[in-house]
Parts: sequence; structure tokens; C-alpha cells
Amino acid sequence: MKKLKEIPNFKTAEEEGKFWLTHDTTDYIDWSKAKIGFFPNLHPTTRLISIRFPEHLLSQLKVRASKLDVPYQSLIKEYVRVCLNQDCLVR
Repeated sequence: MKKLKEIPNFKTAEEEGKFWLTHDTTDYIDWSKAKIGFFPNLHPTTRLISIRFPEHLLSQLKVRASKLDVPYQSLIKEYVRVCLNQDCLVR
């Protein structure tokens, strides 16, 4: 069995990326012991939907999002998430 080298500690992801561009992973990792990983919460799957908003409401959302320095679609998603978590009622 081949003696594996120790993987260095990296200060940044960029530094690590440059390292792996010039080094062979088989010198550091025994891939025969690798297992398939599953990361369900890493990046949630998204689906494109279409919602019609009254112009004045969309304008208000865009102004608020601009003040918060976030995309207005992200603000809408956050409002929906918060409302669902707080069990908001719409009448």
C-alpha cells in the first residue's frame, strides 16, 4: 500500500484550487475507500414559476429591495419563507 502524503492546510479556497491543479490527488487520498456522498441541503432545487403582481406592488417591492441592496426576487422569496414559518394568514 502506498504511503499517502498529508493534505496541507489552506488559507483560502483559491489557494486550495491552485494546489490541486498542480498535484495528483492519488498522492493524498485513497480513492478506493471513497463513498458516495449525498448532500440534500447544499443547494435546494429551484423551479421557475410565474406570478402576476399588480404594478404598484411590484414597484414597492423593487424600491424596498433596492434599499436593502438585494434582488427583488430574493426579497419575495424571503417574505414567503418568513410568512410560511410564522404561519401567516392571508384573508
